[in-house]
Amino acid sequence: MPFEPIPQEKLSMGVVRQIEGLILRGILRPGERLPSERELSERMGVSRPSLREALSDLQERGLLASKAGAGVFVADVLGSAFSPALITLFSSHDEAVFDYISFRRDMEGLAAERAARLGSDMDLKVIDTIFKKMESAHTKRNPADEAHLDADFHLAIIEASHNIIMLHMMRSMYELLREGVFYNRTVMFKQRTTRDTLLEQHRAINAALQARDPERARGAVEGHLSFVETSLSDKQKADRNEAFALKRYEHEAKR
Repeated sequence: MPFEPIPQEKLSMGVVRQIEGLILRGILRPGERLPSERELSERMGVSRPSLREALSDLQERGLLASKAGAGVFVADVLGSAFSPALITLFSSHDEAVFDYISFRRDMEGLAAERAARLGSDMDLKVIDTIFKKMESAHTKRNPADEAHLDADFHLAIIEASHNIIMLHMMRSMYELLREGVFYNRTVMFKQRTTRDTLLEQHRAINAALQARDPERARGAVEGHLSFVETSLSDKQKADRNEAFALKRYEHEAKR
């Protein structure tokens, strides 16, 4: 008969599986520091030797990284999504910016629809909490905090969709956005009228999610990103027009 005894699982494998699951679900994030060895062994109810064996295995596989005197951290596994050459190419071609927004519109529209249907009450509470922080940041003259929270808001929706492939893929895309590879988000928030419009769009997205209305949530996200696309296109045209106007001015001044 093709049956064999089932071996008892080593404690270290249980630790490995739990930490893998936390990384896979995006609960433990790249760069996040793990608790101390003593605290971690107590929380997980395992001996330190078993914990060390598990951490060593995870480090060998590139999921964790140890820094001398600082502790153990979740490895920056997102950094390998795009090569440095491709990132440079993205940043130097306008079509990459608009393809990026189009890709986000498709993916995040789907994520919002899923989040409205499948997100837990706590998922929606996280999204609502971030939106309230956006409202508070909106009153500040400097738009940097609001722009940062904008990314957190969208990532929270993706997390609430509970699709782990989408989660890690979009996190990688957002890291490039944070670094200004596609466009400078802070520029989007500098103009007060645009900033007001963006807040209202996020309010509509949040309201649809809290009402668990999948169709309205998807439509609100898609409408928001279409506005971002149009605003960036208008800004690029305005910058080009200004450059030509400056040339005309310099030419006239010399006549």
